[in-house]
Amino acid sequence: MVVSTKPYLIRAIYEWAMENGFTPQILVDAQVSGVDVPEGYVNEGKIVLNIQNQAVQHLELGNELISFSARFGGVPVQISVPVDAVLAIYTRENGDGLSFVSEDPNVETEGEKSQEESQEESRKESREESPESDSGDDGGPDTDGSGPKRGSHLKLVK
Repeated sequence: MVVSTKPYLIRAIYEWAMENGFTPQILVDAQVSGVDVPEGYVNEGKIVLNIQNQAVQHLELGNELISFSARFGGVPVQISVPVDAVLAIYTRENGDGLSFVSEDPNVETEGEKSQEESQEESRKESREESPESDSGDDGGPDTDGSGPKRGSHLKLVK
């Protein structure tokens, strides 16, 4: 069985972000089977999670599953996200990263839209998706609504 390139790309963007002092975040489709995140922080079926090493504990970026522990509202929560549920990985500070096309044939894929339309939607989602694990003192979620400070440079991966 051939493993998708997606988990490798996620790890590469994560490492690049950490080495350059950025905050890596993942946009997750919370409706995918196997996603275990606090439902109170899900907005329109999606959640943005801060995976910076200061914000999480026991981060595992596996080929099939991303898992870690984070605090939401001061309460520690175990997070589990199948790699297939990750829609994008990008930096909080500038929006650089990658977005992924859904592999579910029943879901409208970003490949059916122009890359410019997909990037604009990613920028909108980034600004709208405020709940995320945070690296603050209590590790609680960032609820100030901040997203990338400038336009996203996400690339469409087919």
